[in-house]
Amino acid sequence: MPDEPRKPDLHESSAIAHLVAETCITDEDARELVLLLGATNWPSLLREARMLSRKT
Repeated sequence: MPDEPRKPDLHESSAIAHLVAETCITDEDARELVLLLGATNWPSLLREARMLSRKT
């Protein structure tokens, strides 16, 4: 059976939505950042999301 991606919890979902709104990155990119860095690491999430948004 292939590994299914883990669904984000409510706190992670909120962080994902906020990142998308704040930085205009894709939902998929925001989800990946939150899963890698954690939903509570907001300064790092914003920094990485802003770098991603500049590349696109």
